[in-house]
Amino acid sequence: MDAGSFSSSVSSGKGRSASRRHPLQDVPSRPFMPSMHTSSRNPSSRQTGDRFIPDRSAMDMDVAYYLLTETRKEKETAAAASPSKEAYRKLLAENLLKNRTRILAFRNKPPAPAQPFFHEDDVVSSHHVKPAKQRRYIPQSAERTLDAPDIVDDYYLNLLDWGSSNVLSIALGNTVYLWDAADGSTSELVTVDDDAGPVTSVSWAPDGRHIAVGLNSSDIQLWDSTSNRLMRTLRGVHGSRVGSLAWNNNILTTGGMDGMIVNNDVRVRSHVVQTYRGHQQEVCGLKWSGSGQQLASGGNDNLLHIWDISMASSNPSPGQNQWLHRFDDHMAAVKALAWCPFQSNLLASGGGGGDRCIKFWNTHTGACLNSVDTGSQVCALLWNKKERELLSSHGFTQNQLTLWKYPSMVKMAELTGHTSRVLFMAQSPDGCTVASAAGDETLRFWNVFGTPEESKPAAKSATRTPFSSYNHIR
Repeated sequence: MDAGSFSSSVSSGKGRSASRRHPLQDVPSRPFMPSMHTSSRNPSSRQTGDRFIPDRSAMDMDVAYYLLTETRKEKETAAAASPSKEAYRKLLAENLLKNRTRILAFRNKPPAPAQPFFHEDDVVSSHHVKPAKQRRYIPQSAERTLDAPDIVDDYYLNLLDWGSSNVLSIALGNTVYLWDAADGSTSELVTVDDDAGPVTSVSWAPDGRHIAVGLNSSDIQLWDSTSNRLMRTLRGVHGSRVGSLAWNNNILTTGGMDGMIVNNDVRVRSHVVQTYRGHQQEVCGLKWSGSGQQLASGGNDNLLHIWDISMASSNPSPGQNQWLHRFDDHMAAVKALAWCPFQSNLLASGGGGGDRCIKFWNTHTGACLNSVDTGSQVCALLWNKKERELLSSHGFTQNQLTLWKYPSMVKMAELTGHTSRVLFMAQSPDGCTVASAAGDETLRFWNVFGTPEESKPAAKSATRTPFSSYNHIR
C-alpha cells in the first residue's frame, strides 16, 4: 500500500468505552394475606367478654359513689370553703383515693397474639419485577480516526462498505483500499487507470470475500479480495458512471447516472436479467430489503421507488409501471436508504439539502408514517440492529451524526468531529461500530451502538454463495 495514504492519525481503540448495565433485581410482589377463617392466635390465651364493657368486680363502689357525688357538693360549698378545708380535702384525695379519677373499671388489654398474622417468610412473590433499564453510555468522540486522502466529495456516490468478514473497503480516488478491523492492517485491492476512474461505488458480496467495484467509465469489476484477483468485468450495463450497488444473493443490482437499474446474475455469461425503468436522473441510492423481495431506489430526480421482485420483467412493455410504489414527497435527491431490521416493511429515507427530511414508509401499503425535518442534508442512514434506534449523517452546518430513538424520533446523541459533510457510513458485522467518511478526508469509527456480545462460533453454513460453484466467473 502507498505509505501515508491510509495511515492512522488518531488511535484510542484500547480506551474503548463500554456500556454499563446493572443486573436485574427481583422485587417482591404484594404480600399474601392469610384467610380470615383461620386465626393464628393462640387459643389458650382467649378470654370471654369484651374489654369495652365495665367490669363491676373490678370496681370499688364506695370510691365510685364518692367521685360521683363529691363534685356536686364541691360546687355547692365552694363559696363557704375555707383555705384550710380545701387543703384538707386535697390531702384526703391524695392519701385515700390515690388521686384516682376514673369511675369505671375495665379489663386489661388482651394479650398479644402468639404469632403475627404473617411473617416475612410467608410473603410470596408471584412475579419478578425488572428494574428500569439504564440508558446506554454513548461516547461523544470517535474511537479511531484514519486518514482518507483523495476521497471524492460527491453526494451521489457510495464509496464505503463493511463486509461480513469484518473488512472495510473504501475508495480513494482511483484506488480501493481494504482495512481489516481484526488487526488494523491495510492493503490495496486495485488502482484503476485514469480513463476508467475514479471509483464511484463499492459493495461487498454477502460472502464477505468478493467485492463489486463501480467505475466512472460505467464498467463494474468483480474482485476476489483474498487473492486480489479480478474475476470479471461487466461492460455495457450502463451508459455512464455507476454510483450505486446492492447485492441480493447472487444478483448484483447496479444503478447508474443514466437512471437505469439493472439486475445482474454474476454466475452466468449473459448477466443482465432484469432492468427497472423509473428514474429520469442518476440513481444514487439502492437497498434490498432483508427478505430480498423488495428493492428501494432513490434518485437525483427526488423520487423514491419500491420495486417488487415478483413484478420484475426482462422486457417490460412500453408504458408499463414496474414499480410497486412511487413516492415524490422528498424535495431533493434521495440517497440515504435503510430497511428496518425489526419490521420488514418499514423503510427510512433521507433527502438532500433542499429537503433535509427523514421519512418513514410502510412499503406494503405505501403510506408515509412520519416525516422529521433534521435541519440539514441527510447523507446516510443506519438502523441499530439491537435497539429501536436510527443513526443519520449530515452535512452543513454541523456535519454531525445524530442518533434518534424510534418511533418518537427524540435525539439521543449528536456526534461531532468531522469538518465537512459526512457522506458515507458503514456498520460493522456485529452491529456495534459505525464507520463514517467525509469530505474532510478522514475516516472515523464510532462506538455508537454499544459493545459486541460474546457469541459462540457459528457453524459453517451450507448456503451457497454467489461464487461457490465456480472457480472463476466467465
